[in-house]
Amino acid sequence: MQTELNIGAGSATVRIEEVGLDSLSIIKDLNTAIFGEERIINSLERDDLMLLVAWVGDEPAGFKVGYRENRFSFYSAKGGVLHEYRGFGIARLLLDEMVTLARERGFRRLAYDTFPNMHPGMTVMGLAEGFRVVKADFNTVYRDFRLRFEKAI
Repeated sequence: MQTELNIGAGSATVRIEEVGLDSLSIIKDLNTAIFGEERIINSLERDDLMLLVAWVGDEPAGFKVGYRENRFSFYSAKGGVLHEYRGFGIARLLLDEMVTLARERGFRRLAYDTFPNMHPGMTVMGLAEGFRVVKADFNTVYRDFRLRFEKAI
């Protein structure tokens, strides 16, 4: 998927591309820059693993990683956008592409978990995009509530 977005003082071409494990270093670099940690998800050995990268021109600006949760649900495990590219709609484009690809592959729901005090934007975006909170609990590791969002796709 490719679109024009207003970024900063002008417009730029943003491209969302599905990549393979051979491009994992791009996602690792983005993950470290965004989250300050090397661990992307617990295991990349997942059924129907999906790796998406958002490009602004020739620069990687964000990523999203997901996989089959069960035969009906696709799980968006992690994603983020570099600080300098936030607020321009790139996260929404990544989410839209993941929804489209998951639907094309036969999944009926997309789900994700977020920590609203750590990442409030994911809560706001989820609600704005028609996701529903289906579960809430407290995560002692992150010392934050974990909200489970789901949406029929």
